[in-house]
Amino acid sequence: MKIIVAPRLFDGERVRENLAVAFDTAVEEIAPFEVLETRYPNAEVVRLADREVLLPGLVNPHVHLEFGANTTHLRYGDFMGWLHSVIERRDELVDACKAACYKRQIDAMLRSGTTAFGAVSSYGKELIACKAAPQRVVFFNEAIGSAPAAVDALYSDFMQRLEASEAAASDRFVPAVAIHAPYSVHPVLMRRILAETKGKLLSAHFMESPAEKAWLQRGEGDFKPFFENFLKQSAPLQSPGEFLEALDRPALLTHAVQAGDALLEKIAGAGHTVTHCPRSNRLLGCGRLRIERLRDLDIPWLLGTDGLSSNTSLNLWEEMRAALMLHREAPLELFAAELLRAATSRAADALKLPVGRIKEGALADLITVTLPDAPDRAEALPLQTLLHADTVTKLYIQGKQHV
Repeated sequence: MKIIVAPRLFDGERVRENLAVAFDTAVEEIAPFEVLETRYPNAEVVRLADREVLLPGLVNPHVHLEFGANTTHLRYGDFMGWLHSVIERRDELVDACKAACYKRQIDAMLRSGTTAFGAVSSYGKELIACKAAPQRVVFFNEAIGSAPAAVDALYSDFMQRLEASEAAASDRFVPAVAIHAPYSVHPVLMRRILAETKGKLLSAHFMESPAEKAWLQRGEGDFKPFFENFLKQSAPLQSPGEFLEALDRPALLTHAVQAGDALLEKIAGAGHTVTHCPRSNRLLGCGRLRIERLRDLDIPWLLGTDGLSSNTSLNLWEEMRAALMLHREAPLELFAAELLRAATSRAADALKLPVGRIKEGALADLITVTLPDAPDRAEALPLQTLLHADTVTKLYIQGKQHV
C-alpha cells in the first residue's frame, strides 16, 4: 500500500487540492492525509512537492508503431503527396522498424506519461513488443484492401493476425479490430470482418483529407487517378454514409476533419467517438477538426498522436499543446481542462479501460509532473500543466512504479 500526498491533483475530471491517495493495484481511498495515515498506518508515504501535480496516466487511443523508423523520409504538406511517398518508402521503413524501434517508441510514450495506448497494426509485426510493453495496450488489427479479387486472401490474412493477437490476450493486452478507411476496404471484406468480430472494440480512419472527401462523395479529385492507376478502379466502392451505416457497433473514428454536418449527425446518432490528431492533420494538409460542432452534437472526442509517419513524436503533451494553439477560439483555461479529460478519462472510457481517473476502484495508473512553480489558482492548473509538462517524474501502472 502507498499513499501519495498531493497539494494538487487532476482526477480525470477536475482539479482537487490538498488530498492524499491510498492505492495498491487500485485506488483504495482519497481523503486528507490525516485520515489515510490513521487508516493505513503501514503504507509507504510519498509526499509531492508544492509544484508537483498528480494525474491519471495518459491514454493515447490511436498510434501506429510500424513506421517508427521514419524521420525525414516522407513528404508533407498535402495528403496525396504524403501517400505517394509512403507507398514509395513503405517496405524500406517497415523493414527498418524492428524490435528496438518498437521498444524505443513505447519507452518514449512511457517517459511522457502514456500508461495505455491503442496500437493500430496493419501487419502484426509489433505484436510481441506491444505484448511486452509495461503499458496497457488495445491492439487494433487493421483490415485494408479494396481489390475485389483479393477479398478472400485479405480476410484470411486478417484472421491470422487477429488469432495471433487473441493468443496473446491478457488483462493488459486487448485484441481489437480496425477497418482502415471507407476508400481502402472493400465493403464485402468489411462486412465479413465485422460479422466475425462482434463484441470487439472497433476503430477506423474516417474523412481525413479533402482528397478522400472528393473521391467518396463525388468520385472526383486527386484520389481518382490514384485508384485508376493503382487499382483500375474508376468509382468509389461506398459513400461515407454507407460506410457509417455498415458499422455494427460504436467505433473510434480517427480524424473526421472533412465530415460535414450530415455525417457528424450520423456519427452522433450511432454513438461513435472521434479521435483528433491535430499535428498529423496539419502535416498532411487535412484541415481543422470542428471541435465546436462535435460539442454541439455531444460527440465525444479524444486526442491521439497518430504515428511517426505523420508526426514528430508520440508525446501527448505536445499533441495537447498543438490542439490548444489550433483551436484559437476556445476559452483557454476551460479548453486546457477539456484536453486533459480527452487524454485521460474520456480516452479510457472509449477504450473500455478501468483507468483514466483517480477515483476509488479505478486501477492505479498514476503519473506526476513537475511544474516550474506552483500555479496560484486551481483553475489555472490544467493550462499551466499543458504548457510545461513533457516528461513525468513518477509513473505507476497498476500500482507498480516504472519511473
